[in-house]
Amino acid sequence: MALRIEDYGLIGDLQTAALVGRDGSIDWMCLPRFDAPACFAALLGDERAGFWRLAPAAGGLSTRRRYRGDSLILETEWDTPEGSVRVVDTMPPRGETADVVRVVEGISGRVPMRLALRLRFDYGRIVPWVRHRAGQLAAVAGPDAAWLHTPVPVHGEDFATHAEFTVSAGQRVPFVLTYRPSHEPRADPVDAEQALRRTEDFWTSWMSRLRYDGKWDQAVRRSLVTLKALTYAPTGGIVAAATTSLPEQLGGPRNWDYRFCWLRDATFTLQALLGSGFVAEARAWREWLLRAAAGDPADLRIMYGIDGTRRLPEYTLDWLAGYQGATPVRAGNAASGQFQLDVWGEVLDGLHEARQTGLQADEDAWDLQRALLDYLEGHWAEEDNGLWEVRGDRRHFVHSKVMAWAGLDRAVQAVERFGLDGPVDRWRATRDTIHAQVCERGFDAERNTFTQFYGSSGLDAALLLIPRVGFLPWHDPRVAGTVDAVRRELSSDGFLLRYRPQADGNVDGLPGAEGAFLTCTFWLADALHGIGRERQAHELFERLLSLRNDLGLLSEEYDPATGRQLGNIPQAFSHVGLVNAARHLSTARPARDATRDEH
Repeated sequence: MALRIEDYGLIGDLQTAALVGRDGSIDWMCLPRFDAPACFAALLGDERAGFWRLAPAAGGLSTRRRYRGDSLILETEWDTPEGSVRVVDTMPPRGETADVVRVVEGISGRVPMRLALRLRFDYGRIVPWVRHRAGQLAAVAGPDAAWLHTPVPVHGEDFATHAEFTVSAGQRVPFVLTYRPSHEPRADPVDAEQALRRTEDFWTSWMSRLRYDGKWDQAVRRSLVTLKALTYAPTGGIVAAATTSLPEQLGGPRNWDYRFCWLRDATFTLQALLGSGFVAEARAWREWLLRAAAGDPADLRIMYGIDGTRRLPEYTLDWLAGYQGATPVRAGNAASGQFQLDVWGEVLDGLHEARQTGLQADEDAWDLQRALLDYLEGHWAEEDNGLWEVRGDRRHFVHSKVMAWAGLDRAVQAVERFGLDGPVDRWRATRDTIHAQVCERGFDAERNTFTQFYGSSGLDAALLLIPRVGFLPWHDPRVAGTVDAVRRELSSDGFLLRYRPQADGNVDGLPGAEGAFLTCTFWLADALHGIGRERQAHELFERLLSLRNDLGLLSEEYDPATGRQLGNIPQAFSHVGLVNAARHLSTARPARDATRDEH
């Protein structure tokens, strides 16, 4: 029986990550980086696709687990009839090699333990050649090579590596799996204990820069650690999630690869990082953004690879049965070629956010913005696929138009507030034209709400961002009307759907359904705070916090009917939503004419 999505914890080295289950099994890991083919892919099939279990011989789920402080050192404990044991897992910050360090520590008694390791490169498809060399286990297949270092004797059985041993109270038994390209010489293994100390020191030092003193300190700290863990250190890009194809509906087809960097995440991520004191990460993210978006503005992509790669062809991994049977399993993402108008606004807004919060000015950044503005002026009136990457017909999505307005508004502010050069009168006129059109064609006066797209009867949770980006003030009655309508019509047990997939004739062009979208519900908490309904905002935020797993992690979506997390995990957008909502809810409400809480 497959574990629940929320039964997994995360370890990582700022270049890739692994998911460790409550049963002590690493069921997902890509090497040498986030978007590389997985060498452990049991998460999306079964154990034949690769895994590494280290747990009591009796098996079963752990009794408890936790992260050590603010680090990515995961401690999993079992209480058994023979005694108690702890497995400590981490991936130290990358040196010459990628290393997974696992230390078995006896707490009490004498506990029989079992190791089972099945390396399968290329998403479970390739069985490596395994040999014993100089006391090490070496596995090689094509470009990939891995070595297992441990004092415990291991043996091969059924094309896997196994070991049985007993650990006593106070005893510590190390296991280190090291990866390096097969054409490079074998690397010396890291010392497990030194690696643990180095990892803890790294995370302690990193978290010392935190500048947040609000009510939800622990939740914010863990979310920021998670965001850092999803950062690809060599370039500064941040992947949307560490996994691919975890379903938005159990057994359904809405399964996507999220191991890439979405431009629209820039604004939200920059807000979270800058607002929490992590200027270096924000600067690295801006530099990644400038490199990725450089070139012809007409060729701007909605997402890029972690190194700025533009082409992300989508294909299916037909040999994998999918998480609990949810197929297809996908690698790559065809949505990368969509036209999503809001991305131009998101990029312009993100760079403006960096400018106004004190990041050192960058002449190249303004040159890029001028080029993006030229394109935006000529194309803002076109239909697009929208921020939710619908694979149906293009529409005049209201959120897309609002973000086009935001991009031009930030350009006007750049001239008026920061003295940069540009045709401000023309930008101001276009901005005002977009504003008038959205208010006329994207607003349903009878229901007192903005709509998903022009002429639509449906709604979109992204409409909650209208006041947050400054399109209308919080006290405008159209804002409160939209908040109420979205809350009423998109609610799933109090949590928000992104939109109703079947509204307006199946607008997204896809079969099946999906769960409540966690980021959207954080937006709702933020919006309730913005219009002055603070009690409701805080209650909803606390409900959202209760959805985190025992390690503080969130996936993309939640199914109120089954009480399960859905979609890829951990989801950067969800954790960004948590951090930004916590920051906003910890400050005075922005509404000047706040409405009263409704009972």
